[in-house]
Amino acid sequence: MTDPAMSVTPYWELTFDADGDPDTGRRDRLLAEVVNRGVEDLVVFSHGWNSDRSGATRLYSHFFEPFPALAPAAKLGYVGVVWPSMRFSDEPIPDFPRSVAAEMPPRPVLDKDTRHALLETFPGRATVIDQLARLLDQQPQGETELEEFGRLVRLLVEVVPPGPQALFAADTLAEGVPQDEPEIFTGSTATVCEEFARALAHLESPSPREAEGFSLPNPWDGAHELLRQGTYYAMKRRAGTVGERGLGRVIGQLAGAAPGVRVHLVGHSFGGRLVSFALRGLPQGVRTVKSVTLLQGAFSHYAFATRLPHDARAGGMLQGQQNRVDGPVVCCYSHFDSALGTLYPLASRMAGDAQGVAAFDIGRALGAKWGAMGHDGVQAVPGTPSLKLADAFGNLPVKGCVNVDAAAVVKRGGPPCGAHSDIVHRELARLVLAAGRVH
Repeated sequence: MTDPAMSVTPYWELTFDADGDPDTGRRDRLLAEVVNRGVEDLVVFSHGWNSDRSGATRLYSHFFEPFPALAPAAKLGYVGVVWPSMRFSDEPIPDFPRSVAAEMPPRPVLDKDTRHALLETFPGRATVIDQLARLLDQQPQGETELEEFGRLVRLLVEVVPPGPQALFAADTLAEGVPQDEPEIFTGSTATVCEEFARALAHLESPSPREAEGFSLPNPWDGAHELLRQGTYYAMKRRAGTVGERGLGRVIGQLAGAAPGVRVHLVGHSFGGRLVSFALRGLPQGVRTVKSVTLLQGAFSHYAFATRLPHDARAGGMLQGQQNRVDGPVVCCYSHFDSALGTLYPLASRMAGDAQGVAAFDIGRALGAKWGAMGHDGVQAVPGTPSLKLADAFGNLPVKGCVNVDAAAVVKRGGPPCGAHSDIVHRELARLVLAAGRVH
């Protein structure tokens, strides 16, 4: 039975935990029913930043709504992936009001919704979250307290020294060594917080607010951003785990139960990373994935590259995985996405750029090694064409990667994330169907 909140039918939900283990009841229901419902093309969509099932369901209902009219003869089925992600209150969900963000206090504190999201996303860490909230609320002036804040962030997101694998979320590798692994937790927390605070003051406001007891900018602004970036890397890691260990295996099981069903993967933000890493988890010989569409993908634009332009020894974690798709990998991007055009390179450069973030240059970052899929598309994959959205329909390649500039529709949104979540558009629904050659 279709969820009454959904705009389409048949619809199934796939739920995964942080380790990629599925809700077996929901998985088995999908495997049993997809053939009986006569589905020939199954669209599987994964959300990115989110904090609860209801938000994910609303996104899927809005995005899927145009599909039946766009492909009236197709025998479509729909799957919504739900995984334990989270967002800070100033990171909007697509087409959702930013009521909480609009009421944010002027000081960098943890509002109740963000605290709730942290508790839900990191179970068993209530004491740590309370201590983080207390420090952000009190903002003590000593470096000792900033260092303690950094220790608590590491504890929250399971970065326990030495444990380099604890936060493993790299999209590129050089001789087995991750190239975009964060180093922001290994040095002086006070220094990192000060650099984040300077960068945020430059990016977000020409006149940073004055904070009592500190010379401008306030390092506790940077501490708040350090917490955000810690959860960012934890969610990035989790998206890859859920994709490879969870969704990839379920697609393999679906191929066994319903070998004639064509699967079309769609992911927004970290959900783009999730569905891309699902390709790594496909069992050998499975060829049922017919298209992948990445909507403002929040992972490295070099993830599919065999060699990186700045390091011939290095390649992407997903190099060659586009060949697991019996169709195109469509990467939608928009220069209006400031979450990926500014904040993503900011975090990535903090992961290992000796210049630090104080000298962060947005113009240089656009084509630099720290870029994201959703800002400038797939990079360093030979033969990848680039198309405007209006020209993509009917002109997508049969195989391989293709970049689609979606700025004509992905353009709404204010700071700090810009148009990152502006993805609910009929044109993008049509693009998913075009990628899968569904009519």
